[in-house]
Amino acid sequence: MLYHLHTEQLALYGFADRIDDTPADDFDPPAGLFLVAYVDRQPVACGGWRRITPDQAEVKRMFVHPDLRGLGLGKRLLRQLEQDVLAAGLRAVRLETGRHNHHALRLYTAAGYEITAPYVPGRDPAINRALWKRLEPPAHRHR
Repeated sequence: MLYHLHTEQLALYGFADRIDDTPADDFDPPAGLFLVAYVDRQPVACGGWRRITPDQAEVKRMFVHPDLRGLGLGKRLLRQLEQDVLAAGLRAVRLETGRHNHHALRLYTAAGYEITAPYVPGRDPAINRALWKRLEPPAHRHR
């Protein structure tokens, strides 16, 4: 899946972050998680989170195969990642996407993420979009 993500970034921007620029063990629980969704035993979507500060996570490597976009896989994957972030005791999520990645921008803004200043040094705001969201624990219902 990550190679598909890398190829899509190359097509959109003419360059892309290296696939291995984030070590895989950054996603190891309890300070992270990486999920892969399968359809008929084929990987079709992925994404993960890692802790970047004592109370913040970063969502990275979100990708849904182009043939399956619009079916809610990205939304379900993002929701699961956010639930895991909350369970780990973190209360905010940051992420980056490219300004031409309209599918991702729609997903994130629909999920309540807001555009913010870049948080990764050296990022070009003319290309990259940084977003963030404060997470709230689910309200307990009284019976």
